Amino acid sequence: MRIALAQLLSGSDPDENLTLVRGAVSDAAAAGARLLVLPEATLRAFGAGPLAAVAEPLDGPWASAVREAVAEAERSSGAALTVVVGTFTPGAEGPEGTGGSGAKVRNTALVAGGGADAAYDKVHLFDAFTSRESATVEPGDRPLVVDVGGVGVGVATCYDVRFPGLFTAMADAGAQVVVLPASWGSGPGKAEQLRLLARARALDSTCVVAVCDQADPLSVEEADLPAGVTRRERPGAPTGVGGSLVVSALGEVLGELGAEPSLLVVDVDVDAVASARASLPVLVNRRF
Repeated sequence: MRIALAQLLSGSDPDENLTLVRGAVSDAAAAGARLLVLPEATLRAFGAGPLAAVAEPLDGPWASAVREAVAEAERSSGAALTVVVGTFTPGAEGPEGTGGSGAKVRNTALVAGGGADAAYDKVHLFDAFTSRESATVEPGDRPLVVDVGGVGVGVATCYDVRFPGLFTAMADAGAQVVVLPASWGSGPGKAEQLRLLARARALDSTCVVAVCDQADPLSVEEADLPAGVTRRERPGAPTGVGGSLVVSALGEVLGELGAEPSLLVVDVDVDAVASARASLPVLVNRRF
């Protein structure tokens, strides 16, 4: 399976961010990718404006435009492409006019293309360090595994990477690959932690783990920053540190990016997952 990670820098304008998505979809299809992962909060960057103002249902215009971009790429390339991208949908108390009161949204990863049409609502909310994601976001309550060309692909989001049980649950449900859109907060040691946690979760679940983070705002010139994003630290609004990577089921880093916006394309031997599980049967050997 050829996996592409589009490490981009989203801003406050969903239409401008959609342009970035379209470009990434086109580039991934041209590179022959069968699975493309984009960051968490691609619809709107954290701290770049109220999330409830842009949250929309999965059949809304932004998500529909993503599906159309994927379908066009599939028609042009003649090959299937599945895309996972971070958006926001109305919560049970979501934006008015969508059946809610305007209080909260859900942090949703949309899965589209390649015969897949699904969504994962982030289970573990980032109430840590200076952030309180639960103030504006309500959690999901179940894991997701989708079929991508005969390969089980689990979906998690950012802070979920700190919780091994979710990854083993996805492996139990048939995941061989787990993708993780992220908008990883900066701070001392945080970039190193993301890399370490991705490798640890791969070993816990004996799955390939692919993390796609937002690019670091410090990696681009001030004039090139998208609307609503600043190079200055914004407490409580994680905007990304870059460092997107793909890790094998035995914890080997197969490819990774720096801090700047970029596209990473990695060929993954999915058959190696079965070999890893035969030689390191942690899922079978568990007692708790």
